[in-house]
Amino acid sequence: MTKRNTLKTKKLAMSDGVDEILRQWARERPDLDTSPMAVVGRISRIERKVAPLLSPVFRKFGLEQWSFDVLATLRRSGHPYELTPTQLFNSLMLTSGAITHRSDELVKAGLVQRRPDPKDRRGVRVRLTDLGLKKINEAVTAHVANEHRMLRHLSKEERSRLISLLRRFLLGLEQAVEGPPRQRRGKQNEKPQRR
Repeated sequence: MTKRNTLKTKKLAMSDGVDEILRQWARERPDLDTSPMAVVGRISRIERKVAPLLSPVFRKFGLEQWSFDVLATLRRSGHPYELTPTQLFNSLMLTSGAITHRSDELVKAGLVQRRPDPKDRRGVRVRLTDLGLKKINEAVTAHVANEHRMLRHLSKEERSRLISLLRRFLLGLEQAVEGPPRQRRGKQNEKPQRR
């Protein structure tokens, strides 16, 4: 790390808006342990800072966050770049109605097509078209470059530590909300009971 980058990192590490909020709470409510705000408050602020930095890259390719997410999910599924609507909404954490609506929009744009599911006569599969594949390959390259720019002030070691801590935090939240992974898998495969 160069001397200039070291100074920039030290300057960045001094204080942020969340520190001020914590100081104010410490003054007003010294009896309250507000340390979780140091984590959750920063995650919230980061999300609000990151979202506007992502949108211009997506728009450059005629996409929005949602359309990028759908196309990227299909692309990373591997050849032939197709999934069932259920696989899509499980991966994207959306409702089946939202997937249907979004798939309709992407079909109109010529980026995906619906095909009959050979394993289920009643089902369909959503597949990237050649145009959709070309567009998402270009968009994901620009997206990753954009994310590298956002993280440029963190060293490789800092990124690695942050990744590990964020993963641990996310897994803890998911388990608290959804139950242990084994339970979640069982719930997805469970058939609704008739009453």
